Amino acid sequence: MKKRYKILGGLVATLVLAIVASLAYLGHDAPCASAPPPAADTPTMRAITFRCYGGPEVLRVETVARPALPDDGVLVRVHAAAANPLDWHYLRGTPYLVRIDAGIGAPKLPSLGVDFACTVAAVGKDVTRFKPGEAVFGGRTGAYGEYVVVRESRAIAMKPGNVSFEQAASVPIAGVTALQALRDKGHLQPGQKVLINGASGGVGTFAVQIAKALGAHVTGVCSARNAELVRSLGADEVIDYAREDFTRRAGEYDLIVDMVSSRPLRATVGALKPGGTLVIVGSLDTGHFLGPLKRDLAALLLAPFVSQKLEPILASLDAEDLASLADLMRSGKLTPAASPRKKTKSASTGQRHKQRHAAPLSTVAPVSGNSPDKKIAAQKTVAVAAAAGADEAGSHPHQHRARRDCGRGGADSGVAERPPGRRGD
Repeated sequence: MKKRYKILGGLVATLVLAIVASLAYLGHDAPCASAPPPAADTPTMRAITFRCYGGPEVLRVETVARPALPDDGVLVRVHAAAANPLDWHYLRGTPYLVRIDAGIGAPKLPSLGVDFACTVAAVGKDVTRFKPGEAVFGGRTGAYGEYVVVRESRAIAMKPGNVSFEQAASVPIAGVTALQALRDKGHLQPGQKVLINGASGGVGTFAVQIAKALGAHVTGVCSARNAELVRSLGADEVIDYAREDFTRRAGEYDLIVDMVSSRPLRATVGALKPGGTLVIVGSLDTGHFLGPLKRDLAALLLAPFVSQKLEPILASLDAEDLASLADLMRSGKLTPAASPRKKTKSASTGQRHKQRHAAPLSTVAPVSGNSPDKKIAAQKTVAVAAAAGADEAGSHPHQHRARRDCGRGGADSGVAERPPGRRGD
């Protein structure tokens, strides 16, 4: 018997050591590498890059090779780009599980940014849906560069004429996450009651409007300072989280879309009707190891013991959903509430400004103009916003499972999001 306990103890100790070693391996940061020079006679462009993990101090403005245009590709000239918590997660390499995909020690891809709005510069010979000069929006890793290439079948759609480039750039990650949370995970039906926790953030502002377009009765949870914004987006009722705990409304809602996971999981589930659905978009947990993924694991353990459905979401950015969002914008049912940023003096200045005056909405900077230096300066402003934690009001785990060809939004108070499955290709 003693021998059995010794063996068991040895196995446990070995397992613990293996876990500690794995976490140490995932968490180590390599020094910043120098940028390799572009090949001779290769067209170049300026772009924001990061060649090691960290904060705004690791961002660089570099001359890099312009992406090659495949036969089924669309080369776009970026006019506006948005900062999302997605960028923050990849820039810092946290939670550490992100590095399994992004790179151990240093990022595999030095490109940053996903959401963009732009004009088509050129198309491959097999492209039929787009032509040079057209205004488009979408998602693609590298949006903090002068040009990106997106395959025609991936995350790109025509920009509606009634929204600006800045507004359109705020849509892809946040808008698609909100749409898929309500429609695909929540199966929202007309007349149902839905509560949006984190209603004034990037994802939340889209979720309120999309839920109304789907015919639901919408309750938004946010701070008092953002209550009027949420009402203006169409919410039937607004709860100030500092004055009322929404979880005390036992059994009231058919669907809860939770951007921030600010209340205990059991209490949140208790606010649902029997058979209702909780869609977990994000969490306030900023831990380096699991971070917002802890909420997903807790939901997995609780699910067998409750009648309600607990649904973490990993959104997938695609052309069909972008087109659906574009239709809603054209009809006037969806208006992006982007928060433009002004140029900052330095990366550290930008970080301090973001921490003190963080906006609840997606941060967008125009990058159009005749001067490449001005365009890159504007993009660096956006990149700094991402480095500083993008979206004060909310970081939903804009889970976006991009396919190395495309590309989390916000809630209402310093949220960290669950990282996506992959960044855009």
